[in-house]
Amino acid sequence: MTDPEVSVIIPTFNRAGLLLEAVTSVFQQTYQDYELIVVDDGSTDATREILKPYSDRLRYFFQENRGVSAARNVGIQKARGRWLAFLDSDDLWLPEKLERQTAFLAGHPEALVCQTQEVWVRRGKRVNPRKRHQKFSGDIFAPSLKLCLVSPSAVMIRKDLLNAVGPFDETMPACEDYDLWLRISARHPIFLLDEPLVIKRGGHPDQLSRTVPALDRWRIQAMLKLYRSGILTEGQRRLLLEELKIKCRIYGQGCLKRGKIEEGLGVLELPALLWAGGWDEEKGASPPLSFPKKKLSDQ
Repeated sequence: MTDPEVSVIIPTFNRAGLLLEAVTSVFQQTYQDYELIVVDDGSTDATREILKPYSDRLRYFFQENRGVSAARNVGIQKARGRWLAFLDSDDLWLPEKLERQTAFLAGHPEALVCQTQEVWVRRGKRVNPRKRHQKFSGDIFAPSLKLCLVSPSAVMIRKDLLNAVGPFDETMPACEDYDLWLRISARHPIFLLDEPLVIKRGGHPDQLSRTVPALDRWRIQAMLKLYRSGILTEGQRRLLLEELKIKCRIYGQGCLKRGKIEEGLGVLELPALLWAGGWDEEKGASPPLSFPKKKLSDQ
């Protein structure tokens, strides 16, 4: 039995009803050289039962609840395909998604990762993305610093590229996709197939953006990690520091308003320390976020 060209990975947690719709949208693909991997992140609902009738059409893995990043990483480890395609359990693919994307990649052999456009649905109604969510093709590092412009459900990526840059960061409770796509876009172009082939559904109460507070905290965390990774060019480093200054001002001022004085002052001071080269990386940020509170000259 030969390995499939594409491995489709669906992480899920207590979304039995939505999951079945997502799985069905994979089965309805016009492109068939794929395997479907579902990683159940400790569901306590009927997830296992609803998948049993399809045991011959998918590979099911169960793990104790460790978060979406850990679930995706298990899927990556189990994948046999040369290409990986992710689908969140609350999203759907249009039938031509895999066919159009594999054809695009075959026609662009320089592309190691690409994504498609999406149709956004909130509480059952179609909505238009804001201008700031506009997707770009090619070198998207600069605009990606502001917010995540890559949707996991829209991506197809070479498995060997993902192995080279490292997996999803399991220590981050949110913004793990922002972190990964920054690491990738700093070194590789991310191409865009300008067709809406994914239905991105939102508005339900268990979305990470609703359950994890202060998302900028984790965006700052990702930027600090990338800053000290050593992979950035001088131009990329300056772009990162400019955006970091904006995010630290917003998050730091928010901390001060909520009475978190020490954390707020540390966050507000951080960009100046980095610009001056006065940040002690031995005391750098690692989850949970901890900012340096003194300049080297004060120690």
